[in-house]
Amino acid sequence: MFTGPCSCPFVEATATSMISLKALLAGTLLAIGLPLRSAGFPYGHQKFRGVNLAGWLVLEPWITPSLFDNTGDDGIVDEWTFAQYQDHNTTVSTLQNHWDTFITEQDFVDIANAGLNLVRIPIGYWAFDVKPGEPYISGQLPYLQKAVGWARDNGLQIIVDLHGAPGSQNGYDSSGQRLPAPLWHTNQTNIERTKAVIQNITDTFSHDKDVVSAIEPLNDPAGYYSGGAMLEAVRQYYQDSYASIHQSSSSPLVVLHDASQSPAYWRGFETPPSEEDVAMDTHSYQIFNSQINNAFDQHVRTACQMPSTLSQYALWVIVGEWTPSYTDCAKYLNGRGVGARYDGSYPGSKHIGSCDGFTGSGDTFSQEYITNMAKYWDAQTTAFENVTIGWIQRTWKTESADEWSYQAGLKYGWIPQNASQHTYTAICDDGQDEIVSATLASHNLTHHGHKGTVRH
Repeated sequence: MFTGPCSCPFVEATATSMISLKALLAGTLLAIGLPLRSAGFPYGHQKFRGVNLAGWLVLEPWITPSLFDNTGDDGIVDEWTFAQYQDHNTTVSTLQNHWDTFITEQDFVDIANAGLNLVRIPIGYWAFDVKPGEPYISGQLPYLQKAVGWARDNGLQIIVDLHGAPGSQNGYDSSGQRLPAPLWHTNQTNIERTKAVIQNITDTFSHDKDVVSAIEPLNDPAGYYSGGAMLEAVRQYYQDSYASIHQSSSSPLVVLHDASQSPAYWRGFETPPSEEDVAMDTHSYQIFNSQINNAFDQHVRTACQMPSTLSQYALWVIVGEWTPSYTDCAKYLNGRGVGARYDGSYPGSKHIGSCDGFTGSGDTFSQEYITNMAKYWDAQTTAFENVTIGWIQRTWKTESADEWSYQAGLKYGWIPQNASQHTYTAICDDGQDEIVSATLASHNLTHHGHKGTVRH
């Protein structure tokens, strides 16, 4: 999901004024007497706090660089080429070992013990459908099914996230195939195959709605490509996917990624009464665009200002990916063989500073850096919890980029041992009087999810 620059107006936007929204606002919105969903998690009535299990069932070079480095082939940059350029038996053996060991039941135990209650699990279309000429190796589905049992045993919810579609919806390596530009929307066959996969996922987990309480039909479609063609395809696909997923009042929540578009773009899309139980997923990063030039304090201020934008969605909103890291220094984060914007090694970027000390093992991080990440973690979670139904950090585990790892954050102390706790409780307090009533009015916080009711 990180190859190349993103020309996304929403990501680039900065709120024009600081708006202090604290627990009172969240409590006000959650305290309204609203009907509970008849199955699964009570979205909108109980906050969810989660992590992505990225790099497990869809390979990403930055999460497990050793898998790619051990091939000895620089041309292997994604899961497609991982299978294409290696011996079949070698690929199968390596993948099965990775699936068996990278995420296990113990991870689910540890996630629950950290006060989290949800995991978002990326999976690619090739777990369900591989056509002739496609090198992908299937075999991920049994692990996803195993994860459902582990989640159930540990009181966790699951969002099944279709992270890669035929032709790639964004051209990023996290979609399975790194390409100069996405091709998913250029071929109706790609779209029809993706719709069939979503139907397959819905059917496969139709008896697991107590755990698989949400389905995301497509991660991160590149709405900034191809003029309006990509967005036109995405909107129609979202409508078709809704029809597949939402078949009754007990159906999973339908989670739609914002395709890097502003809240205004999606206003009136899939809202009640025509559609119910829909949430918008937005990803919050300040490192893949010009915001990476900001000083640390500005990163914190920008995070604290997020409610003024997030509150403008007409649907429930989820922050489905974010990180306490404020550089893009992690090895292969922008793609295997691609450098970082922060140190100027990314094509077209300018040097901001050295990456030394900003990535790698937490053992090497300075106390100042750990403190900064703790402040940034608190700023983001505080902001998100004020106006969203929940957040999902990216990611639970990495091989060598601890600044992105929730697991490492627990170990080294920039993430609290319980996700509901905060160390810097006043991090987003700008000293202004709280203006809850004005905020409710000015941002029209009458968002719709279930049966047309307000649910934050």
